[in-house]
Amino acid sequence: MICNAVTNAVFARQTIRAYKPEQITDEMLETLMHAAKMAPSGRNKQPCHVRFVQNGAMLHDMHIDFKNLVGWDTPAYTRSDTNPFYHNAPTFVFIYADGDCAMDAGIMAENICIAAEGMGLGTCIVGSAGALFNDEAGKKWNEKLDVPRAYRYQIGVCVGYPDEKPEPKPRFDERIRVIR
Repeated sequence: MICNAVTNAVFARQTIRAYKPEQITDEMLETLMHAAKMAPSGRNKQPCHVRFVQNGAMLHDMHIDFKNLVGWDTPAYTRSDTNPFYHNAPTFVFIYADGDCAMDAGIMAENICIAAEGMGLGTCIVGSAGALFNDEAGKKWNEKLDVPRAYRYQIGVCVGYPDEKPEPKPRFDERIRVIR
């Protein structure tokens, strides 16, 4: 295989659900915002609105509303009912898009994750938070995030300094084939 800084980041990236409390640097934040901006999109529509939230109190209050909506006994949404949807990461990236642009949002999330990995940061991609942000109960948060009304939460990314090093999950080689 060919190894370089980019492929090494792709191969090394894994889901992190435990973060150190220190905030990422402004330079890292700027780099992640640029990585989001540079993500490709269908017909270059650039359909996503992205919000990088570094306000711990706001994230905590969002988590309370999320659990009040989905239930406090639903660990499937957050690993356990004590671990918030943002996994206590100091930065959470909200990606919203209009229409059927989930793929564009996913590509943007991956750009953010790979850039973060290259800077020694950990990430976790979060879809479940859409239960709140795409519900009437989440309308107030979308307004606070200044997201256009027609846009829906597609995906989010926890970002921070990892406070765990999980074992890599197995990958299924038999699902990838070459047809010549």
